[in-house]
Amino acid sequence: MRYLFPILLGLAGAGILVSLGLWQVQRLAWKEGILAQIEARITDAPVAVPAAPDAEADLYLPVEARGVMGIEDIYVLASLKDIGAVHRVISPLTLEDGRRVMIDRGWRPVGAPVPARREQVVEVTGNLHWPQEVDSFTPEPDPSGLMFARDLPAMAQVLGTEEILIVLRSSTDPDSTITPLPVSGAGIPNDHLQYAITWFGLAVVWLGMTGYWLGRLRKTA
Repeated sequence: MRYLFPILLGLAGAGILVSLGLWQVQRLAWKEGILAQIEARITDAPVAVPAAPDAEADLYLPVEARGVMGIEDIYVLASLKDIGAVHRVISPLTLEDGRRVMIDRGWRPVGAPVPARREQVVEVTGNLHWPQEVDSFTPEPDPSGLMFARDLPAMAQVLGTEEILIVLRSSTDPDSTITPLPVSGAGIPNDHLQYAITWFGLAVVWLGMTGYWLGRLRKTA
């Protein structure tokens, strides 16, 4: 009887941990399915910019547009892996129907020369996006106008546009100093495999501790 409680406790604890690991495996399959759907949508054939796009229903919607690209750029400080600090370049685009939207044209290294340019008609393709980058720790824009997050309401107010952002994939007037940074599913967290491994590992440790406990009980018998 003295071994019954440790055995039951060990099996119960390991069972709970294994069940949590299996749940994370199921979540992994679900998340991979969602990511596959997102990737498929991102690369769908582009459509015209909707009159009133919805942040949820139209997230990542591929669009194409033609209009006049303005020169009133906004720079957003960002950081890219293996590159470091960069500026995202946000520009206004006046569509043929008179609407004004924003284009995330990509990134330029901080301190890189900015070539002179003029307003001109361009055709662009990209994806609608509503980035969630602003939180309580986000600094206010710098006096120079530099922003520290893609804050759609704030950027739209500065540029005089609608709160619509097209993240560029291609343009008929590419800027050689700017590298497009199209949206992709790569930035969406998917840590379920690591969580599953952690739970299964804890189950093994729990059983090991149970075995150690039983061994101690045997020695003191």
